[in-house]
Amino acid sequence: MTSLRQDEPVRPTRRDEVAAAGSELIGGPIGRRALLGTHWLTPVRVIALVAIGMFALGMVQKLPCYNGGWFFGATSQYVHACYSDIPHLYSGRGFADGLIPYFDKLPGDMQYLEYPVLTGLFMEVASWLTPHGGPIQDREQMYWLANAGMLMVCAAVIAVCVARTHRRRPWDGLLVALAPAFALTATINWDLLAVALTAAGMLLWSRSRPLAAGVLIGLATAAKLYPVLLLGPLLVLCWRAGTWRAYGRAVLGAVVSWLVVNLPVMIAHDASGFHIREGWAKFYTFSQERPIDFGSVWLLISQRTGNPLEDANLYASLLMILGCGALALLTLYAPRRPRFAQLAFLVVALFILTNKVYSPQYVLWLIPLAALARPRWRDFLIWQACEVMYFLGIWLYLAYTGNGDKHQGLPPEGYQLAIALHLLGTLYLCAVVVRDILMPERDVVRRDGDDDPSGGVLDRSPDVFVLGRTHHEPRHAVHFEGVPRVRWGVVQD
Repeated sequence: MTSLRQDEPVRPTRRDEVAAAGSELIGGPIGRRALLGTHWLTPVRVIALVAIGMFALGMVQKLPCYNGGWFFGATSQYVHACYSDIPHLYSGRGFADGLIPYFDKLPGDMQYLEYPVLTGLFMEVASWLTPHGGPIQDREQMYWLANAGMLMVCAAVIAVCVARTHRRRPWDGLLVALAPAFALTATINWDLLAVALTAAGMLLWSRSRPLAAGVLIGLATAAKLYPVLLLGPLLVLCWRAGTWRAYGRAVLGAVVSWLVVNLPVMIAHDASGFHIREGWAKFYTFSQERPIDFGSVWLLISQRTGNPLEDANLYASLLMILGCGALALLTLYAPRRPRFAQLAFLVVALFILTNKVYSPQYVLWLIPLAALARPRWRDFLIWQACEVMYFLGIWLYLAYTGNGDKHQGLPPEGYQLAIALHLLGTLYLCAVVVRDILMPERDVVRRDGDDDPSGGVLDRSPDVFVLGRTHHEPRHAVHFEGVPRVRWGVVQD
């Protein structure tokens, strides 16, 4: 047996019918005799430019709000589907008044900033770039622009990291760059910071640098809570492969980097001694006390049944624990160890599906993971269509509820349908990924000769612990004309 050439790129227009059809807009699928790697415009550079271009189009989509919708009219920002938290929180969270997040109390019901520390620092840096004189509307506009510029850098980083994570599949990054939901939701909130750090962490893990990967996952967790979930799939995968040292280094890096960011803000000292600062804890207490909210399965059930579901926290936690247990069993029983990206996508999707709230920008958490877990245009676009419908649905529903007796927009029944579309679209993509795990010959990454290109030390590693049968009979990948038959990433002579 000889290993498949690792420098031979996969050409999606020769593997994916939707990609081939879409390529007709730019001249059709790449030819067999095309010279690759001979032009300065490499796939990674193309993807970065496309990501920046799509981000700019997303900014243009926000123009009706920038020009007045954020400031005038009760529902204008919802009717034009261009809402953003950023300009509103500039004043609402004390940045316009020079208040220091987590240290200074805020006027109103929200006494402290309800975001993790690294996101709060990001918001503060953007306020430093915002002029402090002039009308408040102009300052809020400039604050949004400052944030948008910083978030654009994050968007480019995400696209490049995805393009480079699977060495032989750089064009999978185009799924991220062209994702419509990515462009629509990129400047609603500050989630792109955590997504960029997570994507960079996964890239470093794929390069067998677990300590550096852990550092970035820890920093991502300091910006948003969900990235810590990736340590769960890594635990089970490293258990099956016996790569405990790499996992330990990743956990160490994550814990240390998270503490470095959080400790200076977390610990307060006064005459009574050391204690946890109330401002730092606000994000965690707010998340725990928050009632069921927009986009969640719990809101759908509550609206349909009239039950307020006061125990939604308990239900969500139980479902998350049961789901994680099921994913662990799937990992240990699967005929071949799942790819890291597949499990990362599934665990974050599980968190989203069981959470008490689904804000439209949460789709950003899943887009890079989906591109790595299931790089197939048809499935990706089906899911994206559902997310775009939800994006429109929530704003039209808010227009309906905020228009007084006029009720112009989407009624509750229509919004419930939008929630169902979001849930079904996400479940569909999860089902396809699970099928790929149970039937590895259907996995588009593995049937091209790779094993786990995002797995780093896990890639091509033998199993040391498997539940059920001690040895799974390997199955060949689906054979295509002109493509070598492969057995778990190894070409058969």
